[in-house]
Amino acid sequence: MPLSDACNVAVHDAILSAVEDYAARNPTSQTLHTRARSHMPGGNTRSALYWAPFPLYVSRSSGYRVTDADDHDYLDVLGEYSAGLYGHSEPVIREAIARAVERGFSNGAPGEDEIRLADLVCERFPSVQSVRFCNSGTEANLYAMTLARCATGRSKVLVFSGAYHGGVFVFARGGSPMNVPYEWIVGSFNDSAGARSLMAQQGKELAAVIVEPMMSNGGCLPAEPEFLQTLRTGCTQVGAVLIFDEIVTARMGAGGLQGLLRVKPDMTTFGKFLGGGFSSGAFGGRAELMNLMSPERPDALPHAGTFNNNVYSMHVGFSALDSVFTPERAQRLYEDGEALRGRLSAMAAKICPAIRFTGCGSIMSIHFCRRSIGRPEDLADEPVQLKRLFHLDLLERGVYAAARGQINLSLPMGKPEFDSIASAVEAALAQRASLIRAIFAE
Repeated sequence: MPLSDACNVAVHDAILSAVEDYAARNPTSQTLHTRARSHMPGGNTRSALYWAPFPLYVSRSSGYRVTDADDHDYLDVLGEYSAGLYGHSEPVIREAIARAVERGFSNGAPGEDEIRLADLVCERFPSVQSVRFCNSGTEANLYAMTLARCATGRSKVLVFSGAYHGGVFVFARGGSPMNVPYEWIVGSFNDSAGARSLMAQQGKELAAVIVEPMMSNGGCLPAEPEFLQTLRTGCTQVGAVLIFDEIVTARMGAGGLQGLLRVKPDMTTFGKFLGGGFSSGAFGGRAELMNLMSPERPDALPHAGTFNNNVYSMHVGFSALDSVFTPERAQRLYEDGEALRGRLSAMAAKICPAIRFTGCGSIMSIHFCRRSIGRPEDLADEPVQLKRLFHLDLLERGVYAAARGQINLSLPMGKPEFDSIASAVEAALAQRASLIRAIFAE
């Protein structure tokens, strides 16, 4: 939303003061960033971890906490953008790493652990009859969409504005010049009528529809069940492949959001926590689709990758999913997140009705918006300066969150940590209450 001159000045001054305080508290991080700029563009090799004037440099971590280079301790609610599900020192994972080291690595051969992990994935996600592993969520989505195009002999892929399916699949703000040059059809998230119309129009040219059951980078916006069911029906009617990107939402309950919402895709993609903290991704689905990649076929579609089945991701991923993130623990984490988001929402509403928390289960995000929020377009006029201020204010209170206002819970957390999150959020918002109210009173 456009701000008045007075509010613009007030927000600018507040951010300037917060940035000055932040820089003064973190001289070592600033020095490291200056050094990093010598041989990395902008001192950065991962865009999501940059914020101005410089990001924090973490020197060590344990449990649910991280410590920066200036020896400040933080409650970690960035949670490696949801990949840090297990926290930083889960004993089962430490033991699994030690076993992998002891047994040897870079084997250049299949191992039993990839079978075990595949069994678990297929057991947890009934829509996945067969699965292949890769190195990241971006790779998983690349292979899933490419497989759908090959299987159908069609070229077009329906995506949704505001979606993020990896570093080369960015559909916020008109898309990215880095995107893979597929033939994209861009629809509006949570618009059932619009999606139905687009699928009917594209008909026999539509290879796939890919959707996050909750948009993560797009603002933690859950898909409406009716919308997902519309996509399921439409794909069946035109013969397109429905892909659920559950790279983030696979942690929602025992079987991801597809299990909770009871909508069955043709393919599902995974990443983030799957490797227990090591690089990992996976894509799977109906056997007849996946079998097109079977090397036992004379016409097999190739799927190579030196580290697809690396011993760390396979052994640690299996050990953690089998012994730590059990279906029962997954459900409890989901319920804990729902309760915390409700608590934060109620608290924020007392400060200003335009402060909202969206999300699902253990992942949530703050927004500063008058209207109800169902799709990224509803946030087009959000005063993003307030999110920057909120991020800096949380850091000052010892809470390390995503710069975009996202909070991701991890398994080591419990009631004391949830209380700490709520207290820090309340204090940060209360500090800026008069400014926020002034903006939304205009």
